[in-house]
Amino acid sequence: MLRETRHEKLLSILGEEGVLPVGEIATRLGVSAATARRDLTELGRAGRLTRVYGGAVAAPTQDEERPFGEVEIDDLADKEAVARAAAELVADGDVLLLDIGTTTLQLAKLLRGRPVTVVTSNLAVYEELRDDPAVTLILLGGQVRANYRSVVGFLTESNIRQLRVGRLFLGASGVLPDGSVLDSTHVEVPVKRAMLGAAREVVLLVTAGKFPGDTGLARICGPERIDTLITNKTSDPATLAVFREADVEVVTV
Repeated sequence: MLRETRHEKLLSILGEEGVLPVGEIATRLGVSAATARRDLTELGRAGRLTRVYGGAVAAPTQDEERPFGEVEIDDLADKEAVARAAAELVADGDVLLLDIGTTTLQLAKLLRGRPVTVVTSNLAVYEELRDDPAVTLILLGGQVRANYRSVVGFLTESNIRQLRVGRLFLGASGVLPDGSVLDSTHVEVPVKRAMLGAAREVVLLVTAGKFPGDTGLARICGPERIDTLITNKTSDPATLAVFREADVEVVTV
């Protein structure tokens, strides 16, 4: 396989699956680990991927991700409705893990004054709750992504692996008709997958515009990893049926 062809195949694999270790990359490409490392180094220098501990993720271009402040006002009424339903699930004393995103920010606004513990990689959630004496706030460490106001990387993943929380409120960029939950930002996917492993219950928060949708290149999980889905009444009925068939509690607002 020509080097250029191999590079494009490597980027395609990373785009579909998010982060992969060097050994798995070598196996997929049918090359030695040394060749895989050279490919990663070359693509990293070209800015086409990001090296992480033991592997790599494809690097999104600046045009692929809009600033948080722009995304925050999209479909705001739908996000607020989803957040209100999510807040009804929270009881005093709960330990919660809040994912990145603008819908989880709306949920955080509704948690002000509540005696709960909030763990998050979402800097916007941190800013919303940092001065609230009722909330015990835990900010995960890691590399700051200023454009989307989050922290990511192996330090973030390591932090999450030390935790066991009652409920994760998970966000997504889109949901496929088969129930696959997607994200468009590859570097966030390993963090989201670590969050799935740290929570006893997973609540997916997505607005109608993401059902069904192919926004996102990396698969976070399938419907079998979700306990509760909260979305709007106008969300695609066929996609919601897939979640119900997977024994997911579907709440529409």
